[in-house]
Amino acid sequence: MNILIIEDEKPAARLLQRKVEKLGLQVNTMLHSVEEAISWFQNNPHPDLIFLDIQLSDGLSFEIFEQIDIKSAVIFTTAYDEYALRAFKLNSIDYLLKPIDEEDLEVAVNKFKARTQAQNISLDFEAIKRMLVNPVEKEYKKRFSVKIGQQLKVISIDEVECFYSENKGTYIHTLDNRDYLIDSTLEVVEAEINPKEFYRVSRKFIVPLKAVKEIQVYSNSRLKIILPTYKDDEVIVARERVGDFKEWIG
Repeated sequence: MNILIIEDEKPAARLLQRKVEKLGLQVNTMLHSVEEAISWFQNNPHPDLIFLDIQLSDGLSFEIFEQIDIKSAVIFTTAYDEYALRAFKLNSIDYLLKPIDEEDLEVAVNKFKARTQAQNISLDFEAIKRMLVNPVEKEYKKRFSVKIGQQLKVISIDEVECFYSENKGTYIHTLDNRDYLIDSTLEVVEAEINPKEFYRVSRKFIVPLKAVKEIQVYSNSRLKIILPTYKDDEVIVARERVGDFKEWIG
């Protein structure tokens, strides 16, 4: 962080420097006149913060603003209070009367730090807009590996008629009416597959939309799903999921 002191008297500038650096800010440059300040601003990047004495040896420091478009935050320091209103119309953080009280200085520095922190917490709204318009497509699982004896079989996601849990195991039931135990849980499977294509209708079943052969009204405001080949148990949409399920199927 770049800190500049513009102070009429060099001893006063050094005293202010010590006080400022006790508060955790490093002073980089000290200047002492309007002419010197204008020349410096014309040849250097503007600092983050300026401690600015209003009455300098060759005029009022307001003359600097008349020639330089200063973007820095400013804490004015002066022995006179008649310039306060004019000072606050500029980039003023605070207005400190000399002799500068250390507590007042700390309050002013804290104001600057708070403003800087707030400015740094900014969002790239254009990037967010691009993400919303063209969201990054998540890669969903396309296949599952299952162990059959000493061999591995790969089952494509397109072959799945449903996922179900039974006796603490998780199974894939395929469209060719076969069941395969997989080394996973329904919770993990649910997070890995495309929610536009699969829906968890209950704690026990996840079904793909393309495998829903028929939907029947069932007791207690529930729904019953008829699948092409799975007949071992009734596939029931839990009552608390019926609304979301209807939205999912469109």
